[in-house]
Amino acid sequence: MDRIQVLETALEKIILDPQYHDILTLVKGIRNGMVYGCKVRFPHALVMIFLFRHGSFRSKCWQVFLATRMHARNLGLFALVYKSSMLFLRHTSPTGKERHYDSFLAGLIGGYTVFGRNIHNSVSQQIVIYVFARVCLALAKLAVQPRHVGRVEGGGGGMGLIKDEGLRREVVRNAWPVFASVSWAAVMYIFRWHPEIVQPSLRSSMQYIYVQSDHWDSLRNFIWYNR
Repeated sequence: MDRIQVLETALEKIILDPQYHDILTLVKGIRNGMVYGCKVRFPHALVMIFLFRHGSFRSKCWQVFLATRMHARNLGLFALVYKSSMLFLRHTSPTGKERHYDSFLAGLIGGYTVFGRNIHNSVSQQIVIYVFARVCLALAKLAVQPRHVGRVEGGGGGMGLIKDEGLRREVVRNAWPVFASVSWAAVMYIFRWHPEIVQPSLRSSMQYIYVQSDHWDSLRNFIWYNR
């Protein structure tokens, strides 16, 4: 057996040893956060920057790299802080087990540490806004979900705010159309009358679709090239 095989065997023995499991979950969490951040941000930044930003090819490539690095860093660091906090809270629990609101407290610590202090960073803002939107949708579903209905044991199920089953089904059926309609109504109104407060990348894309489409002076910039 050569040295590489010996090293692989030794490393595998370490990573499969239960006494190292907790610390290795932090390493794997950082790794997965960074990989996912790169997968999500790189294609998005590549398209948005090359379509809507001005500058040389080199400067655009550098902007794509910076955005991708920031997204990967944020998710990797959040995974480290969150999972570390969860381990600390579990080990300091009187029962030695996870408590019901440990995940909330760990998320609070991670959210402030990684995202709460980066108020002027557009990548951090986009991640937080994305998470906030998903939380709103999840809470809306939870509000009408019957009590004691849920996939996680001990989760408590839904809030059961609507007791009548017929009314509950009607609310579920119509909630998304109302939410989508009001969301688009609000963003179009804000873009029309207060564009300076719209997030820059969203403002650029909306400017391209809804404003620049009003202007052309030839067939070339009507179809092939946007003025």
